[in-house]
Amino acid sequence: MPPGGEIDAHRHDDHQIVYAGRGVLTVTTSAGSWVAPATRALWIPAGTVHAHQAHGDLDLHLVGLPATENPLGLESPAVLAVGPLLRELIIARARAGDGDTPEGTRLRGVLLDQLRISARQQPLHLPMPSDPLLRAVCDLLRADPSDNRTLAEWGRLVGASDRTLSRLFARELGMTFPQWRTQMRLHRALVLLAERTPVTQVANRCGWSSTSAFIDVFRRAFGHTPGTHARRPGPRRL
Repeated sequence: MPPGGEIDAHRHDDHQIVYAGRGVLTVTTSAGSWVAPATRALWIPAGTVHAHQAHGDLDLHLVGLPATENPLGLESPAVLAVGPLLRELIIARARAGDGDTPEGTRLRGVLLDQLRISARQQPLHLPMPSDPLLRAVCDLLRADPSDNRTLAEWGRLVGASDRTLSRLFARELGMTFPQWRTQMRLHRALVLLAERTPVTQVANRCGWSSTSAFIDVFRRAFGHTPGTHARRPGPRRL
């Protein structure tokens, strides 16, 4: 997919593993969005209506699994950590296609084993609410992640108390307002980094008080700094 490319909402009869060796892929459903940079993969269960969007120079690998095979036991989309072996298995299986050859069957078996053993779910889901008041706040923040208004200020803007909005965040999204805002900002940061935006600009556009504060949050979330993120190697060419 080219940078900015989109695939409209659709569904598959099979489960799907989506891995971006380079760039960032976002997947959106009615329940929110998931973002997968390199070193992460997306699990999309069979029957899930979803849309894709590419960011940066995307190197995409897709693997389908029969709906009867769910090694992760997940019934909703998820972002998974992908180690070197699992990464190579996904790429090899994607290149081999869905042909039912003895080699392909063995490769799929090893892939399923590695998914069971090593794939760890990552907290990279950005849930979206159904309540109209909370939805208004979330939509405005997504439009401008740098907006640092407090929850009380947002409440005055949409006509609700900060207590009401706080309860809605906990009830509908399972997180606090600061947690959701940080998650949303990390999503946007990944997209901007995939588009080669300088780290200082990313920090500013996503609302961090300083570049160092952004680097610290990013490192804790992904295990490396945003400066090294864009330079991380893609998959080994076989």
